[in-house]
Amino acid sequence: MPKNSKVVKRELDDEVIESVKDLLSNEDSADDAFKKSELIVDVQEEKDTDVEEESEVEDERPAWNSKLQYILAQVGFSVGLGNVWRFPYLCQKNGGGAYLLPYLILLLVIGIPLFFLELSVGQRIRRGSIGVWNYISPKLGGIGFASCVVCFFVALYYNVIIGWSLFYFSQSFQQPLPWDQCPLVKNASHTFVEPECEKSSATTYYWYREALNISSSISESGGLNWKMTICLLAAWVVVCLAMIKGIQSSGKVSMFEPFLILLITIPGTAPPRNSAVYLCGPTANSTSF
Repeated sequence: MPKNSKVVKRELDDEVIESVKDLLSNEDSADDAFKKSELIVDVQEEKDTDVEEESEVEDERPAWNSKLQYILAQVGFSVGLGNVWRFPYLCQKNGGGAYLLPYLILLLVIGIPLFFLELSVGQRIRRGSIGVWNYISPKLGGIGFASCVVCFFVALYYNVIIGWSLFYFSQSFQQPLPWDQCPLVKNASHTFVEPECEKSSATTYYWYREALNISSSISESGGLNWKMTICLLAAWVVVCLAMIKGIQSSGKVSMFEPFLILLITIPGTAPPRNSAVYLCGPTANSTSF
């Protein structure tokens, strides 16, 4: 067959087309590989920047000034008003020594291990309560939110107790103390003791009628108790001042809080020698355990 025939030309054209297609496919694959390499480099750079930002954030987190401040701050967080007024009340109400024994057992078995577990998790992960649970598992993030809600409501009622304490502290500079005796009621003819106070006691009357100023029935809301409002506002101001600089300020406050409470309460509550026996000894309802 002659070389310049149509069949030979078609074969040559097909070979040229296939070679051109191969070249184009090679160029496309090279472009794709180059784009993929660029994407990999960009992703790696983003990861490196994220790691650097996280390390910078961790470095910028506030830290304790010393180990002693950290230990004393933990003591301050653990010892509060509940240890001063609630524990003796529960101990005496629930059987004295019979209550103290299971309390110590549960403290050693559950309380202290959970306390150290919480400290170790916070030091290892270095995040808040929500971030810690999200770090452990995203499905457990709700536990962090729930703990924050619990802390919020606890702070609400706990600060009310601090407001009551501030009110009694301000009233304790009077002599005699206003809750030592029942108030006198004067009219045109004679003076007599408040009948409601005689039916209960001076401390109970002062608590309900003077400090809380409660209404006569639950259906009556009553007016605003300005004395307690001011004391509650002062309590929240103290909390804000203690937390305004993070652990740098709260650590210093919590270092001295338990010792200040002991200094204020112990001299006025020094009872006779058998007080410890009365508190921790068995009572009539000890058989409930």
